[in-house]
Amino acid sequence: MTSPESTPKSPKLRPIPNFIFASRWLQLPLYLGLIAAQGVYVFHFWVELVHLLEAAFGSQTALQALVSSIGYKSDVPVPALNETIIMLVVLALIDVVMISNLLIMVIVGGYETFVSRMDLDGHPDQPEWLSHVNASVLKVKLATAIIGISSIHLLKTFINAANYDEKVLIAQTAIHITFLLSAIAIAYTDKLLNSSHQNSGH
Repeated sequence: MTSPESTPKSPKLRPIPNFIFASRWLQLPLYLGLIAAQGVYVFHFWVELVHLLEAAFGSQTALQALVSSIGYKSDVPVPALNETIIMLVVLALIDVVMISNLLIMVIVGGYETFVSRMDLDGHPDQPEWLSHVNASVLKVKLATAIIGISSIHLLKTFINAANYDEKVLIAQTAIHITFLLSAIAIAYTDKLLNSSHQNSGH
């Protein structure tokens, strides 16, 4: 059993270093703001889902709301849901979910890394990735999540390609490739840094 005398104590910082270190709490309102933004995404998700369900049961008002929100255009009036509209709406919902996942990674991982420990060890709902998260791991995971979001946007554009200019299609493809190359570069740099740390440790 560990005696009270052997329990390690936090080092007492001098006033100026303590003030500088305490400034990390200025990030707390930023993370709270991201939580509020996630609430907006949840609301938007349910609005779109309700419109989809209403349109499936024949509501023309809901159908027109969906057509307007996804930017779908047709030379003939759209009397009912079709496969393209359903696919675009579902992709939009998936997009919201992926952005929400990205927000969770930034909120939880960023708070744990840059503000304060959450002491979630042993909690049944602790995310697997949080047990070994650091700034480098968080950076790679965010880059991967951004690629996933970009892929969804690109797929939505290709499905609805008739309503986009060719330059827009080329630009979105180029941007997606840029995200992909950036993520590969970040992951490779992280691998090199980890290798150098392991070598220096021997």
